[in-house]
Amino acid sequence: MCQQLNISRAGYYKWLQHEKPQEEMENEQIALWIKEYDEKFKHTLGYRRIRNYINRDKDKHYSKRRIQRIMRVLGIKSVIRRQRKPYRHSTPETTAKNILHREFEATKPNEKWGTDVTEFKVPMSNRKIYLSAILDFYDKSVVSYVLSNRNDNKLVFDTYDLALKKNVDATPLFHSDRGYQYTSRVFQNKLKKQGMTQSMSRVSCCIDNGPTEGLWGIIKSEMYYITAFSNEEELRHAIEEYIDYYNNGRYQERFNNLSPTEVRYAALQSDQPMQYPIPENKRIHAYKTELEAKKNKHTA
Repeated sequence: MCQQLNISRAGYYKWLQHEKPQEEMENEQIALWIKEYDEKFKHTLGYRRIRNYINRDKDKHYSKRRIQRIMRVLGIKSVIRRQRKPYRHSTPETTAKNILHREFEATKPNEKWGTDVTEFKVPMSNRKIYLSAILDFYDKSVVSYVLSNRNDNKLVFDTYDLALKKNVDATPLFHSDRGYQYTSRVFQNKLKKQGMTQSMSRVSCCIDNGPTEGLWGIIKSEMYYITAFSNEEELRHAIEEYIDYYNNGRYQERFNNLSPTEVRYAALQSDQPMQYPIPENKRIHAYKTELEAKKNKHTA
């Protein structure tokens, strides 16, 4: 072996018997943890989130670059998300203005809600499961959700009613796309009765409802696309199980390694909820700059 590798026998035995430095032994332990989390979460975690789990669960303070470097050596990386399907819109009854204007940051729970419906194809059949959910923009928690085989008014109305059942006095800004359920007069009357203000995305502008669209991407890339389901029951169970994990076990760096539920509970118990600024997004920044320029031009 030494001849093939072009090293001396003495050099090999010296390396074999040397004492490992503390940092090398620590890197080996980190590598074991990385493999453990990578397998546990089905290869969906990138270096940032693996670092968050290790630091929180193991009470460590490792840097992102260290975790990233070890993951590269191990050949471990997060699975790649699939490209989203083009936005489809329907002819509405009555639309609302885009009042949200991509101001996704909220200062407290129940200040801004986003909602949407997405679909999952049931394997080995022509059936589909539709998931309707309401997302709180403050803590990114799923306030309520409903699964159905029909994408109809009842699906959306049930989701809304369930959210109010859990948050009786909530009067958030309610943002959605222009789907027919949200533009129906019946649904708009529900919002008015509760004292909510309605906001809608512009046509073909998915980013206007960015947090909710992002939730669909997370669920599908971290669960749906990488799991083989045998039937509808398995798929339904997996969706319910993942949303529970998302709310209670998916720690987020922006929230100082807390889960959405932990952030929400702490904020509801406080008179001055903790603020978690959203990292700057170039597309959103450009949109706001353009919007401000139009306002100034109109004023002038």
